[in-house]
Amino acid sequence: MQYMVIESIKSDSVQLVYDRFHSKGRMLPHGLIYIDSWLEDQGNRCFQLMETSDVSLFDQWIAHWSDLVEFEVILLGNKPG
Repeated sequence: MQYMVIESIKSDSVQLVYDRFHSKGRMLPHGLIYIDSWLEDQGNRCFQLMETSDVSLFDQWIAHWSDLVEFEVILLGNKPG
């Protein structure tokens, strides 16, 4: 299943997010697959396309970032047509 994850970086945490990412990477648990991402112009929101068959893996991943980022995880439906 594919998911769109909307990450909203908490105020004054942008540099902390980048520092952690550069030192530790995405910190994804095995089975949660990063596909692609897009950053909003202001740099405060990131949209990530991810895939997994185990939605509970998001909880493990979010735990690494929840002090700096708020998350919305959306299950994607089928494409029209």
